[in-house]
Amino acid sequence: MGAQREIVLAGGCFWGVEHYLSLIPGVLSAVSGYANGKGEDPGYEEVCSGTRGFAEAVLVGYDPTVVSLREILGLFWNIIDPTSLNRQGNDVGVQYRTGVYYRDPADLPVIEESLSGLGGRLSKPIAVECLPLANFYPAEGYHQKYLEKNPGGYCHIPEGRFQEARDFRPGAKAVPQGGGPGPAARDPSLRERLSPIQYEVTQNGATEPPFRNAFHDKFEPGIYVDVVDGTPLFLSTDKFQSGCGWPSFSRPIDQARVRDLPDRSHGLDRVEVRAAASGSHLGHVFPDGPGDLGGLRYCINSASLRFVRKDDMEAEGYGGFLPLLG
Repeated sequence: MGAQREIVLAGGCFWGVEHYLSLIPGVLSAVSGYANGKGEDPGYEEVCSGTRGFAEAVLVGYDPTVVSLREILGLFWNIIDPTSLNRQGNDVGVQYRTGVYYRDPADLPVIEESLSGLGGRLSKPIAVECLPLANFYPAEGYHQKYLEKNPGGYCHIPEGRFQEARDFRPGAKAVPQGGGPGPAARDPSLRERLSPIQYEVTQNGATEPPFRNAFHDKFEPGIYVDVVDGTPLFLSTDKFQSGCGWPSFSRPIDQARVRDLPDRSHGLDRVEVRAAASGSHLGHVFPDGPGDLGGLRYCINSASLRFVRKDDMEAEGYGGFLPLLG
């Protein structure tokens, strides 16, 4: 293990931020606390009042030989709205501002480079502070490891993001950032196996043209599988005509087969859908589906899918799903 390094990150309510950061391989410790305020040793009620200017923050200790500061920051951007001033989720106040606070000046160029890259993907100004760490005081004991002690407790971070942190492999792939390449992008054969549009959609988060794609108006019985690795994702019996120009499903075959992730690209606030196994970008899910089908609309790119006809499912190894088609 290398010498431990530290960085302090503020991203709204520290309960979820602490838990998320603690799950990243190479992170040795994550301590909830209060940073860059006035005076000494603040209490929670004082911080909530906003009068002393402290931010709820997490002191992260990490092994730089395992995970880099750049990687930690890349993951951190995925759990905050970097354009929101003094607000994250439902929490409002100066104590919920976002910030990166460093002790070592050598970290500043890394932070600035990461912030610059983040800003290049956003249509609104960044509201993330980047300052030297003036002070940090650990929060009261009941705040530490709060979500471990209180499963199901309040958290403004979507549950799917925690699995992202668990699965992250430092140094092995690009940090996923709301539409970036999934883990399958490491496979050099993908460019040969996939068409250009399939590659751009699944690996780079592109969107194919509406009404000019393979499955938007296809309703033949069968199963839709991940074009990258063949994982069964959607059934024709859950497909409906939405008029949006892309295939629409009321649900996946199994929720565990997909991940719902926040996507704030292009200045929008959406929920991205990725394949859990391959990391492929599939599309987005919206709460405007038919009420009698559950109210959701999984708007999926045809380029992310391969269709297997019902008559061919047994021969292609998907016979176990035939009973679900009725």
